[in-house]
Order: sequence, then C-alpha cells, then structure tokens
Amino acid sequence: MVQQSLFGTDGVRGRANVGLTAELAMGLARAAGDGRTGTVVIGRDTRRSGPMLASAVRAGFNAAGFDTVDLGIVPVGAVSFHTREAKAAFGVMVSASHNPAEDNGIKFFGPDGAKLDDDREAAIEARYHHGAPWNEVSGDDVGIQVPGIDVVGAYLAHLLSQADYRLSGIDVVLDCAHGAAFLAAPQLFGELGANVEAINIEPTGMNINDGCGAVSPGMLAERVEGRIGLAFDGDADRCIAVDEDGMVCNGDVMMAILARHLRGRDELPGDRVVTTVMSNLGFRLAMRKMGIDLVETPVGDRHVLEEMRRVGAGLGGEQSGHLLFRDRTTGDGLLTGMRLLEVVAATGAPLKELRRVMVEYPQVLRNVHVRVKDRLGDADPIWATVAAMEKRLGDQGRILVRASGTEPLVRVMVEATESHEAAAIADDLVIVVRRELGGVSEGGG
Repeated sequence: MVQQSLFGTDGVRGRANVGLTAELAMGLARAAGDGRTGTVVIGRDTRRSGPMLASAVRAGFNAAGFDTVDLGIVPVGAVSFHTREAKAAFGVMVSASHNPAEDNGIKFFGPDGAKLDDDREAAIEARYHHGAPWNEVSGDDVGIQVPGIDVVGAYLAHLLSQADYRLSGIDVVLDCAHGAAFLAAPQLFGELGANVEAINIEPTGMNINDGCGAVSPGMLAERVEGRIGLAFDGDADRCIAVDEDGMVCNGDVMMAILARHLRGRDELPGDRVVTTVMSNLGFRLAMRKMGIDLVETPVGDRHVLEEMRRVGAGLGGEQSGHLLFRDRTTGDGLLTGMRLLEVVAATGAPLKELRRVMVEYPQVLRNVHVRVKDRLGDADPIWATVAAMEKRLGDQGRILVRASGTEPLVRVMVEATESHEAAAIADDLVIVVRRELGGVSEGGG
C-alpha cells in the first residue's frame, strides 16, 4: 500500500489531536532538525490546539539540539519576517489557515522566510518515517526555549517602513476572523492613519474562521456601509477585500488593480504577473488587454513564489487572496491590504471604481468529498467528460478539475459567460467524479 504524503500544498494539516497529534508534530520537528544545528522561530494562530502542537514542535527541535524562539500568536508574515531577521535555520507556523477550528497544521519555512520546497519537505517526511536512531544530543547540546521580544512590534515596524502612502481619511473595516491578526491588523492600519473598525477580534480558541474572515466575506459585506473592508483568514496569509458597495474583491480583482497601478509607475518587472490555474478568465482577459504577460502555476502560493523568482516577476498570487510581492517570500494578508489601500490613497478613486479594471466571469466551484482522490489522474471517464464539456464551451469558458492538496476533495471549477451554464456543467462533472472516485459532493464557492 502506498503511504499517503503528510505534506500537502500548504504544509501538514489534519484534525488536531486525531490526525495531527502532538507525537506527529514532535516527530516532524525532530526529523527536520536531525543532524543540524541552529535556531527555530515558532508562531501560531488562536486555535485551542495551538499551544499543544507548538509545544510539541519546540520539544522536537530542542531534542535535536535547536534553540527555539516562541513568537506566540502572530500572523504568518511575522514568522517569515522573524525567520529572516534571526537568521534562523527554520521558521514554523502552527496553523490550519482557513480551515475550521478543529483542524490545525504545521508550515515550515527556510532561512529566507519562504516555505520549504517539495524536495526539502520530502526529505523531512522520509526522515520522520525512518525514525530512530536519531542523532544523539545530550547535556548542554540540548536546545532551550528563548522568549521572543516585542515580536509583533518589530514586525509591524517593518511593514510600516515599507509603506509608500499614508491612509489618512480612508475608512476601513477589518474582519480578523478571530485569528492571528486580531491584534496586529488594527494596530497597523491605525498607525497608517486609516479610520479603523475591527470586528471578530475576540478569539475563544474555537471560533476562528467561524462564519467570518476571508473564507466568509459575506459578514464583512454587510458591515462596510460605504467603507472599504479587508478580511483575513486564520493565520492572515490571505486577504479578501470588500468595496464600498459591499461587493467582494477576491485575489484576482486585487491583483488586477495592483498590476495596473504598478505598471503605470513602471514598477512591474517585465510587465509580468504570476498566477495559478484557478484565476478567473476575466482576470486573464484583463491582463491581455493591458499587455501584461501572465504566467500560470499549480495551486499554492509556494509555486507562485518559485515561478516569480524564476521569471523575475514582481507580483503574483491566488484568487483566494494569497498575494506575493517582489520583496516578500510568503503571502502576508496585512501587506496585501496595505498595498491595496495605498492604490486608493494614490489615485483618490474608491475601490468600487478601481475594481472595474476587470470583469469577472461566472465561476462555479464544487467540492467533491472522495475516498480515492489520488486516482483522479488515471480516471479516464472523468477526463473524457471534461474534454467534451470544453469543446462545448469553446473559448467562452474554462474547466479545471484537480485534487485538493490539503483535504480529501476533488475540486471542480467551471467558468462560462452565463452562471446557469457553468453550474449545469459543474453538476454534470460532479456526478462523474462521484461515480469514478466515490464520495458525497458538497457545493463550494
């Protein structure tokens, strides 16, 4: 039987204390640190299981001889920043990002503050599965925990030093999803001069992402009342905006706004943007109209970053709200929100006007819970149906069927000029996926 990979598109995730146990967290950290030395910085979001898993990660690295710096509850951008600043061997974020509170995850970062590549994750996993004997560490070689000093303050000072504009006079509502940004985001935008109302800033450990934040922007849309809204997810690597009329601006819309602005300032290297296969057809057409080259990658901000580095791009991201900039090595929702509001400040135009840079095609996403998602690539009846549907759409639509990297799902995405046509095709494909791979479908958006 083939052993299922622990690492998905965004680290290791699972139900906390069931699939993702303290033993697993400690073992992965021990495997990552085995035979090496250095320092590790560790942050977490607000989940109830966070302290347990972060402690296990610390124990694993300490057992391998690494000193660990406890950052506490911080946005993932702070972990990336402090990893670089401390010249640490690793950074770790304990978070399941946008997943429900019952889940948790472990993201590893390298010394440059970027997520580890596939090869390094595979090496950690292989060492974990191999198990003992471990490199022997004892006496004063055993690692210790070192407290972090003004962790959030240093991170925010760094972001503020990168700001190009003050946000004075801009009214903004921040939905912090009861997550890692609940303290940092209101402080950042307040210090930038915006008039801030912050909501969902009372984490209980079990209310993170619960009907709020970047995965549920409808709550924010009802609260903006003529203001701009910014919604973050659990670890604040994502940002989704809401315009003054309550219309959601996803990652595609924000990238289109930023691409046009940066190109106009001659700050878009190579007139090139990197995005994933999930980006809306309307975004692709907008880039083509502006003469901006579009480079496509698989889903995952890590893949976007790798391609940005390869082609020298200064902007990239995902429809989900992970955006990456030339001087950053991981998605940082606070930076994304800051850069978007800077366009509003620079142009004097409301977000509801800026968003007209692109027209979104109706896009329907269906999530199909399956038993054997790894068989998708060999399921010929599914791909034959996709080919037939693509022929039907011609150049007026697009179909994408892919396995989730973090959940037991197959995702079916269909774009068309009419929403009812996209929905009909998606529903037909769901039936075929269920038949071929097993499972029960659930709608997604």
